[in-house]
Amino acid sequence: MGVFVVGFWVLSVICVILYLITRSTVQSSSDAKFKSFQSTYIVVYLLAMAADWMQGPYVYALYAAYGMSTHQIEVLFVAGFGSSMIFGTIIGSFADKYGRRNNAILYGVLYGLACVTKHFNNFHILMVGRVLGGIATSILYSTFESWLVYEHNKRGFEGDLLGSIFSHAIFGNSVVAILSGLVAQTFADYFGYVAPFDVSMTILAVMCVVIMFTWVENYGDQNSNISESFSSAFRSIKTDYKILCLGLIQSLFEGSMYTFVLEWTPALTPPAPAEQAASRSLLVDDAKDSDNHNGTIPHGYIFAGFMVACMIGSSLFKILLKFSTPESFMRPVLFISAISLITPVLFPGNQLIIFIGFLVFEVCVGIFWPSLSTMRSKYVPESTRATIMNCFRIPLNLIVVLILTQNLRIDLIFKCCTTFLLIATVCQQWLHSLSLKQKSSPNESVSSGNGSDKEALMNEESAA
Repeated sequence: MGVFVVGFWVLSVICVILYLITRSTVQSSSDAKFKSFQSTYIVVYLLAMAADWMQGPYVYALYAAYGMSTHQIEVLFVAGFGSSMIFGTIIGSFADKYGRRNNAILYGVLYGLACVTKHFNNFHILMVGRVLGGIATSILYSTFESWLVYEHNKRGFEGDLLGSIFSHAIFGNSVVAILSGLVAQTFADYFGYVAPFDVSMTILAVMCVVIMFTWVENYGDQNSNISESFSSAFRSIKTDYKILCLGLIQSLFEGSMYTFVLEWTPALTPPAPAEQAASRSLLVDDAKDSDNHNGTIPHGYIFAGFMVACMIGSSLFKILLKFSTPESFMRPVLFISAISLITPVLFPGNQLIIFIGFLVFEVCVGIFWPSLSTMRSKYVPESTRATIMNCFRIPLNLIVVLILTQNLRIDLIFKCCTTFLLIATVCQQWLHSLSLKQKSSPNESVSSGNGSDKEALMNEESAA
């Protein structure tokens, strides 16, 4: 207990110091229009993330309270990731043709309906909710960023300022995650496990209203149909290796991250001798560990520590961006993330070392999110941005589904995560080499990225 609590407070002090340093030393724009634009996006983004965080801690608990069997709960979780992989990819790509603003509102509607289903103790209705939630998740992680990048370029703001927006968004997301956990706990204690979902639904309604009054609509390629959008997206992935590298990095890192989210509790909880010897199902034993060892580790402090570490990462991103490029500094970051997740394999049962390793991984997560978004803004073509981003959620969700459905030992799971992250490091090195080659050939035609995006926007405005 002590090491986790001390770790949280030490990290909090470091986080505050780094925040003050980056606030005073990292250059930002004094343009009132940019600050207003940044605030408009971040408010909506944080509302969207708060609604998501509000639900997370109580999904399993609600299903268990309804008397669902372990197998039924496992099927529901797999359905969520499977829905995101199949249906979410298609519906998320609608943003390019039918509008990013409309798709963001659709996220609120679908996720709100998913919250409604939580009121029914019926497996089939809950399954519908998981499918809707999976689709909403795909929209969340593609549409909002696509809207931001388009509007940022259209309004003529400096390209470097985009990284600042992403960094502030990730920092704020970590704060929102902690606050959401506290609010969800309070409502669950007073009104039951379904109450956090009602709060989430309220937040989603507020988010939709804010979007309708503050966001303008923007599109990718309105003239192409969905099949053409996917054909164009796959063509871009096939012909531009920079986009391929980004997609592989996203899938491998986020697949490892989602697996880590499901596995950190059993990795930090000292198992009973019988449990140590037994091979187990991931979701089943995650629940068992939470129930049988509820007092062994302070889950709230550990989760809060992870979020503070993520905030530290977002501050480090701003410092790194001042001296280097994401293409360059993400190489050691990804390698360090791989080493950090091997700690449960090398030091099984050693809570201190494993906890430190997990904190280091969360710092890497805090650097990864704004870095990936910044790199995507450079290389992913505007016309099919949302479609391409959703395409790479297919292997991401496939990784998680495969791990969910296998009886893998915890050490094997973390070995897989480490391998994925090492491959991502190699892909990052490849991307770095390609970016250097592009810089050395300034006359080379580039089919994607901010340059062509801005040119397309200028042509669009001229035509108007």
